[in-house]
Amino acid sequence: MSSIGSDFQQDFFRLFDLPLCFQLDTALLEQHYRALQVQFHPDKFSHLPEAEQRLSMQWSTRINEGYQTLRKPLNRARYLLALRGVDTQEETNTAMPLDFLMAQMEWREDIAAARQAKDDAALDGLADKLRQQTRSLEQQLGHLLDDEQDYLAAAGIVRKLKFFEKLAEEIASAFDELDH
Repeated sequence: MSSIGSDFQQDFFRLFDLPLCFQLDTALLEQHYRALQVQFHPDKFSHLPEAEQRLSMQWSTRINEGYQTLRKPLNRARYLLALRGVDTQEETNTAMPLDFLMAQMEWREDIAAARQAKDDAALDGLADKLRQQTRSLEQQLGHLLDDEQDYLAAAGIVRKLKFFEKLAEEIASAFDELDH
């Protein structure tokens, strides 16, 4: 099981030989992921003793978990903050600025209106606007994590992005309803 050793506790950044930062070279992540998958795929170890097969399966699982964590910006931010000992308090701290909460209400009203009217174009517009705002928050998050090391402010952005994630799910659900 050579090159990455047997340290299952190493962080995902070390596992993929990447710098510990939010702004990642996703092509490099993909490249390292594929190389590790080839190296540790369980099929490659099927002829070896059961202990080796089990270890291969554990590494394969760990590699998949790390890849899923690092490839998605929100998951990567949560993970980085956890490595820094910062709890994002997504479940316990729902306090948000009033203007952000008002905007959430407007989003939900707009989604409901588009759903009610069965308006694909309105949903497309909302999805585009949400993607733009999400990218903007992710840029702020990258700056806070990588440049400022302001982890508490970054946790606040993570909480906002969780709201956006839920809005994206609502929009996807509305599209699904229109498709059926």
